[in-house]
Amino acid sequence: MNTIKPSVEIIDMEDYDKILHKIERIGRVCYKSEDNISDGSAERFIGNILRRGHESVIEHESITVRFTCDRGVTHEIVRHRIASYSQESTRYCNYTSDKFGNEITVIDIASGFNYDLNNENDRKKYDIWMESMNASEKAYFDMLEAGATPQEARSVLPNSLKTEIVATMNLRGWRNFFRLRSDRAAHPQMKELSDMALALFKEKLPLFFEDINPSS
Repeated sequence: MNTIKPSVEIIDMEDYDKILHKIERIGRVCYKSEDNISDGSAERFIGNILRRGHESVIEHESITVRFTCDRGVTHEIVRHRIASYSQESTRYCNYTSDKFGNEITVIDIASGFNYDLNNENDRKKYDIWMESMNASEKAYFDMLEAGATPQEARSVLPNSLKTEIVATMNLRGWRNFFRLRSDRAAHPQMKELSDMALALFKEKLPLFFEDINPSS
């Protein structure tokens, strides 16, 4: 069995300057102020419309992200319904094959819940979790060896199973996503993943996300 940490990758995004100019051109149609476009005007215009809550304008641009996380977290991600999703399928993936290293891969619970493995209580919880993961892998392999199909055997796989899900949302959708999922009330593993994605978005698209910060 393989244990990994969650990760985030932006796999499709237009150049930042092109996004700025596109959103400005579209947004100025509302006010018929296209003649005010000049060097540096996009940042001022977009900043103003975001402060006024005129976020429908930024729905004209979308970003695609690949999340590597556990399957439990994906159930929270897909609750954001104004989006497109493609997810690794346990119906068709056979984890006993060489493609998957002949093992299941799980997302490390200690990462999202900030376990201190030198702490006796955290170590006890972690060891129980690890024992359960190994038992799930054995049951999965035994099911397949008994003639079950992958879609039958997946019933014994844990929520911690690593999966990949690709999500495409427009910029307004992503702002809503981060407001909810980087909030202190979010599930710890969901917040961990969202905080990683938000850091990427703030780096690559600062104007659109500079006002959103993870809460602790």
